[in-house]
Amino acid sequence: MKRFSSLPIPVATALLAFGACGGDAGGDGTSLAGAVQIDGSSTVFPIAEAVAEEFQIANPDVRVTVGVSGSGGGFERFCNGETDLSNASRPIRESEVEECHAAGVEFTELSVAWDGLSVIVNPANDFTQCLSVEELRRIWAPDGGVSTWSDVRTEWPDEEIRLYGPGTDSGTFDYFTETILGESGASRPDFQASEDDNILVQGVSGDRYSLGYFGYAYYAENQDRLKLLEIDGGAGCVAPSDDTIEDGTYAPLARPLFVYVKHSALQRPEVRAYVDFMLSEAAMLVPATGYHALSEAQYQEGLAMIAEAVSGTD
Repeated sequence: MKRFSSLPIPVATALLAFGACGGDAGGDGTSLAGAVQIDGSSTVFPIAEAVAEEFQIANPDVRVTVGVSGSGGGFERFCNGETDLSNASRPIRESEVEECHAAGVEFTELSVAWDGLSVIVNPANDFTQCLSVEELRRIWAPDGGVSTWSDVRTEWPDEEIRLYGPGTDSGTFDYFTETILGESGASRPDFQASEDDNILVQGVSGDRYSLGYFGYAYYAENQDRLKLLEIDGGAGCVAPSDDTIEDGTYAPLARPLFVYVKHSALQRPEVRAYVDFMLSEAAMLVPATGYHALSEAQYQEGLAMIAEAVSGTD
């Protein structure tokens, strides 16, 4: 589903200016051509899609393909040498690092945005405004003993909670289970799972007694179909927003989002140009996707890391 074909006018104007100066493979007057292969997290997908669309406007002879295999599935393809970049909503695991190194894949990890992982119910749910971390744990734990809303709080309806969440290949699943349940993957199995967050949106929006979780951007895009819950991490109920994500009060569900870049791919002009474009324009593009941008200094640090990676592979 297209979401970013029209950006705010100041953003679009700035990007056109970037494109007017860009589109050059290396300063020799030749235009960029080729392909950039990306896969991984569905949470990071809106950012990758926005960057890819604007980059291809400036560089029409470069084809950027963005897949949605989940963080784990993306790392598998990345370490197998099938992709140039891998999007992730969690840091790469040590076992995945070892797989990449065994295959000769060296990479750089880039932070690209902040997300407030969002807990969602159907808009017809007029009894739930906030859940504590402990209530979330009981709802999602295999041994939590919760099957109805009244099992969470006795004054709530005696109706079955129908759960929707990311699949087990998703970094969002890993992050949520580790943060809320104390162990990655330690979730009850009886929930509707999908690596495609749009499927989760459809499920929750069509099910009155549902509850789900996914990245904030998918809530922001579907606010008329969903209801966002506040989370009590111990200091009172707080909803995710730019301010609460940035100042850390939306705890413990604020998290960084990542892009992993393969060093050997950076030797191709189109890949280097894409990564530079992503980091140079992220401060404008990321807010339009519903996520929170990093500081300009952090994006500049990312550009320096990429320059160092390129010089190290020359």
